[in-house]
Amino acid sequence: MAHTSTPAYKEALRMRVKRLAGQIEAIDKALMRDAPCAELLHQVAGVRGAVNGFLDEVVESHLREHVARPGLSDAERAQGAEELAAVIRRYSR
Repeated sequence: MAHTSTPAYKEALRMRVKRLAGQIEAIDKALMRDAPCAELLHQVAGVRGAVNGFLDEVVESHLREHVARPGLSDAERAQGAEELAAVIRRYSR
C-alpha cells in the first residue's frame, strides 16, 4: 500500500496499532491476575472493535486509492478490486 507512506496517514495507522498493542497487553495482564470473566470479555470485545475499525480504515483507503481513484487503468482497478475481494472473502470466513 504505497499510499500509506504519506507521513501523516502512516503515523495515524501506527498510533492505532500501538493502541491495539496496549489493549492486548491489558488482556494479558488481566489473565495473569485472574481477572473475572466479564472483565476479560469486555476487553476482548474492545480489541475486536478496535481491529475492525483498523480494518475498515485500511479497506476504505485501499478502495479509494486502488479502485476509485481517477486516472487508474481498467487493469489497475481490476487488480485493486480483486485484492479487496480476497480480503473480504478471508474476513467473512
